[in-house]
Amino acid sequence: MKSFTGKTLRWEWRERVVELTLDHEPANEIGTAMVAELEKFVASFGALVPETSVCIITSARKSIFSAGGDLRELYHRATAAPEKERGAGVREFLERIHTVLNCIDAAPFVTIAAVQGLCFGGGLELALACDIIVADKMARFAFPELRLGFIPGFGGIPRLNRDLGNAVVRDMLFTGRTVNATRAHAVGLVAQLAGEGQALRIARSTASQITKFDAVTQAAAKKFIKPIPDEELRREIDLFCELFTRPDVMAALKKFLEDSGPMPYLP
Repeated sequence: MKSFTGKTLRWEWRERVVELTLDHEPANEIGTAMVAELEKFVASFGALVPETSVCIITSARKSIFSAGGDLRELYHRATAAPEKERGAGVREFLERIHTVLNCIDAAPFVTIAAVQGLCFGGGLELALACDIIVADKMARFAFPELRLGFIPGFGGIPRLNRDLGNAVVRDMLFTGRTVNATRAHAVGLVAQLAGEGQALRIARSTASQITKFDAVTQAAAKKFIKPIPDEELRREIDLFCELFTRPDVMAALKKFLEDSGPMPYLP
C-alpha cells in the first residue's frame, strides 16, 4: 500500500521516499486509533521495501509534532477494569505500540523524524525510533511523565540511553524539563537543526541525498549500528504497568484530565 489516508494519519510514496504525516486533533496524541493506523503502515513495509530508501515522519500541525500518548484513553482503559486487573488493558496497548515502534526502529530503510514545535512523551518516543531527527529551531522535547507518577512507556528510556547515554536520560527524566532544539542538537538528540518551519524541507533534502546510495548496503549498515534494546524494552513495559495503575497515579491523571487549560501537558 503506497498511499493511505486515515482518521489520525496519512502516508504517500513518491520517488523512493514515503512520507507519513500525523494528523490527529488536537495534538497528535497516540491512542488506539493512531496505533491501529500505524499498524497498517508497518504492515505495508514488505510492499514498500523494493522501491523505498527513506521514510519521513512529520506532522500536519505547525506547532506540534506529538504531545505523546493519549492519557485520557489510558486512564479510562485502566479505571474501566477492576483494580486488580487494571494493568492488563494498559499492557495490551503498550505491547501494540512497542511492536509498531520496534518495526519502525528496524525498518529496512532510513527513517527521518521531521519535528516542528512540541515533541513530548510518546511523541518523542516515536521520534527516537527513527534513525535521524531533523528539528526546526522552535522544537521542544521533554519526558514529563514523572510529574504524573510514571515513566515513559513507549520505549523512550532504552532508546534514548542507546543513542545518547544515561546522563542525558537522567536529566530529562528526573527533571521533566523541556529541552529546546539548540540544546537537543548540542547533546546529539537532534542530528540537523533547521530554521523555523523548515524541518520538513531539510528532511526532504536529506532524503534526496540518501536515495542516491545503495539501499541494500544502507539496510545492512543500519542493522549493524542500531541494535534494538529488546531486553530493556520488555523491562520498561513491566515497570510502566507496575507504576501506572497505582491509586496515586490514577488520582494525578484524573486531576490532569480535568484541567481546563488548552494544553495541560505543558510544564
